[in-house]
Amino acid sequence: MKDTRGKDRFRRPGEGKTGPKYDRRPKRTFDRDGDAKSFREEGGYENVVAGRNAVMEVLKNGRRIDTVYIAKGATGGSISKIVALAKEGGYPIKEVFPEKLDEMAGHIHQGVAVTLSAVEYADVEDILARAAEKGEKPFILIADEIEDPHNLGALIRTAETAGAHGVIIPKRRNVGLTAAVFKTSAGAAAHLPVARVANLAAAVDRLKEEGVWIYGADMEGQNWCQTDFSGGVALIVGSEGNGISRLLKEKCDVMVSLPMQGEVNSLNASVAGGIILYEVARQRLGIPAVTPGK
Repeated sequence: MKDTRGKDRFRRPGEGKTGPKYDRRPKRTFDRDGDAKSFREEGGYENVVAGRNAVMEVLKNGRRIDTVYIAKGATGGSISKIVALAKEGGYPIKEVFPEKLDEMAGHIHQGVAVTLSAVEYADVEDILARAAEKGEKPFILIADEIEDPHNLGALIRTAETAGAHGVIIPKRRNVGLTAAVFKTSAGAAAHLPVARVANLAAAVDRLKEEGVWIYGADMEGQNWCQTDFSGGVALIVGSEGNGISRLLKEKCDVMVSLPMQGEVNSLNASVAGGIILYEVARQRLGIPAVTPGK
């Protein structure tokens, strides 16, 4: 009889076996904080530039840069230069595991990649100028830490159809104009200026200088349909999880809420924002509300 004892003594776990249990290929990637999430769920990255020389050229010449990705542990002269250029341009930098870059750009990334926005960003002054050209008081949406591309895309779409002059988003902790955002906006991102700023609080101060009133969507605010939205309006919509950041809340002139009648105590950010945006549009168009009993 053939002796098979010790036959598998030096076999690595799963070696020679097939099936989902033994498939060692990574199904998910992890960001710097260890959060497991398929990278493609974060907004897609059809527009990717990878490789040290290519990324350096984009940083020197491009305005459509969304985010700079650096492989965890990657160092060296060119990486240091890329990081310095990204910081100089004020572009978000994310440190990720190499597997994430593999998924984005194959195995040719050399530890660095850049995602490009679907359209070019505007400036806050461009948005104010757009309102002035139309002879209208500014109507602006501010998205505060909206990380879901579908929420941001839906908000941009609603803002554009409601007659807003532009959208302002922060550079950090907020999804940019990725391909997924552009697609969800149904192309509205190509028609509505989106400004990406390093400091939302400073942008709000700039709007106040132009006489724009700042409204925040919050559960503790006054009733949305009993709020006067005449004049210049900037509506801040925060994330579902954290709402509007404390500093921006302090800068709001009015907090606006929607009535909650069910067991769930919050609305999707794009839904809540859409309702209030259209109340602003109704008042700006002079459409009267229906009076009960008449």
